[in-house]
Amino acid sequence: MFGKLFKNKDIDSAQDKAVQEASAADSANKESLPVVASSDPWKLGLERTNKGLGARLRALLSGRKGLDEDLRDELEMLLIGADVGLETTSFILDALDQEMAQAKADQSAIDQLAKLLQDLLQSVAVPLDIPEADRPFVTMIVGVNGVGKTTSIGKIAYLLKSKGKSVVLAAGDTFRAAAIDQLQVWGDRNDIPVVAQKPGSDSASVIYDALQSAINKEADVLIADTAGRLHNKSHLMDELGKVVRVMKKLDGNAPHEVLLVLDASTGQNAINQAKEFAKVAPLTGLIITKLDGTARGGVVLSLAHQLSLPVRFIGLGEGIEDLRPFEAEPFVTALLQES
Repeated sequence: MFGKLFKNKDIDSAQDKAVQEASAADSANKESLPVVASSDPWKLGLERTNKGLGARLRALLSGRKGLDEDLRDELEMLLIGADVGLETTSFILDALDQEMAQAKADQSAIDQLAKLLQDLLQSVAVPLDIPEADRPFVTMIVGVNGVGKTTSIGKIAYLLKSKGKSVVLAAGDTFRAAAIDQLQVWGDRNDIPVVAQKPGSDSASVIYDALQSAINKEADVLIADTAGRLHNKSHLMDELGKVVRVMKKLDGNAPHEVLLVLDASTGQNAINQAKEFAKVAPLTGLIITKLDGTARGGVVLSLAHQLSLPVRFIGLGEGIEDLRPFEAEPFVTALLQES
């Protein structure tokens, strides 16, 4: 089928059409997924993806007991169009085909898909753990410009402080004066110290000073911002290696956590970014932002399947509490449930 798929010159428009048709899915096709209250942040944050992907999946799988060629083709087109990617789409459909062939009479296809996706995501739904022995626990945030690095730092700092952790922030994105100012605003708002220098300063030097300050203050956590980098610009990426080397002069185990921030709306490009950043920084987890702004949120499934990196946080909105620890069950429920 893949050959037939890629011979179609109108693949992009067909994929977009498949995603757009989801909002018109027949609401009479009811399945047994739990209904979540309208105030649920997962439902609100994934509302667009639910309409763009989940509704169409429900419509296609309603009453089905197996995957014939036509249904598989339709599902493949839909998943690829929702940024799930070819490799992960093939994996999901092969697994679903097996599940449906072995299903009991009372098991619906949508429930089988939900279980399959939950199992896939459960392996990467690993919350950020801050051991008492590692103080300060050094967390470096990396990513390209515009993905929401600095905002994510502010929200994580708020979350950690609300749990009783003392936090220091490092304004390591010295290439953008706005980034320094933005981080300072977050620090002021949460009453958290921010170590910064003037724009254009050496980023590694700023983070070194911040780590020294965190050690002196006996802080629990240091969160270091870094300059936004294009993953295909080697000289910019190499600077991340320098930052890591400088940290190790003060703490041989630092950084303890390196989180890559990815914008869900960039689709499969997020996979490429992750692979390139992993070449120069010891990535330990992901932050996936802006899921509320896309109807094609399938990249989360692709990231889980292809990279197997823990997804520490997921962005479901603009509010300070909308950056949430990632959980598989509420994600899948919000994705597939009937609106």
